[in-house]
Amino acid sequence: MEMFSAHGYDEVTLDELAAAAGIGRRTFFRYFPSKADALMADFEQDVERLRELLADSDPGLPLIQAIRRAVVAGNSYHAADLARLRLRLRLQSDHPALQANANAHYERWQQVIAEFAACRLGQSAGALQPQVIARAIFGAAFAGFMSWLCDDAGELGSKLDAALGVLADSFGNQPSS
Repeated sequence: MEMFSAHGYDEVTLDELAAAAGIGRRTFFRYFPSKADALMADFEQDVERLRELLADSDPGLPLIQAIRRAVVAGNSYHAADLARLRLRLRLQSDHPALQANANAHYERWQQVIAEFAACRLGQSAGALQPQVIARAIFGAAFAGFMSWLCDDAGELGSKLDAALGVLADSFGNQPSS
């Protein structure tokens, strides 16, 4: 991330990345399918952490509240990790190829939410309602991340909680069908 930030994503070569990591180019490709995937190296751990938090959630909580708590808890980071996250989000927001790559990763995050919602609702993860919930949750969380990114003084957890709270309030105020 530091290399991309200092020199620009397009200017950093795979050979330079591999050398900085102390590995060869071929070894780099054993770990990452592309240069853009190196930015998302820890993302799968975040997805699994979210899955675990959802699995451990209180079954008595309303669905949206359970997801809200898990998303906020899953995005509590140490200060150094927050700085790296902020840098990654800035890089991604400034580069279309990195945005596209991130979106592919974010699909897996949304799938975890859809699977949890489907289980709670007694539906398949591909059914419309779990998919709408997953994508709405992602949209609200992404808005929270972007608000945090633009506000150097704000805390990520409070931004995510507020954004997901807006969504939870909206779901709670809908008439029953």
